[in-house]
Amino acid sequence: MYIQLNSQIICYERTGDQGTPVILIHGNREDHHIFDPLVERLSKYNVVYAMDSRGHGESATPKEYHYSDMANDVINLIKGLDIEKPYLIGYSDGGIISLLVAMQASELLSGIVCCGANLSPAGLHHRDLREMKKDYKKYNDPRTLMMLQEPDINPEDLKNITVPAMIFAGEDDCVKQKETEKIAQSIPNSVLKILSGENHSSYIVEKDTLYPHIYNFIR
Repeated sequence: MYIQLNSQIICYERTGDQGTPVILIHGNREDHHIFDPLVERLSKYNVVYAMDSRGHGESATPKEYHYSDMANDVINLIKGLDIEKPYLIGYSDGGIISLLVAMQASELLSGIVCCGANLSPAGLHHRDLREMKKDYKKYNDPRTLMMLQEPDINPEDLKNITVPAMIFAGEDDCVKQKETEKIAQSIPNSVLKILSGENHSSYIVEKDTLYPHIYNFIR
């Protein structure tokens, strides 16, 4: 399915026909299909919207990439489809977007699940930043450049999030653990879970590992 939100066309897939709505937001240079196993389980009890962020999957390619614009796309999607108080589940870039949406428009949400997010590029391990820089030098992908320059979230602004939040990261994540802890500590009603033996993507990309946590959170 496609929807035009101002000048941006967003592709999304709706699954399930009853229960609390959930919106899934993928990471950089991915599409909504990374959540397929999770959607299969979530959609039994929830209406699930899995979207492709701008410039990803089948969504239209913008002139520039900024997390703030992607957050506005989510807000516009909620309003455009009249989604009543959804939960946001965001991974990596999607986690950053979830934070920005909740900071700006908590009144539209029931809660957020934020996985592997960072507040700034400095929140990533140096080894991973080096690899991103090499990747950008080789492929000149503006989506990689966005990760090298953004986000720039003030931890104080996370206090504007007034809905419950679950903050996840892997034990061997590319995001520094102190960064993940800072996010959780800055959100008034949040729970932090560092997953043992997991890296940045191993517990979420094409996995349903988070389902029991999400099920309990939403219920």
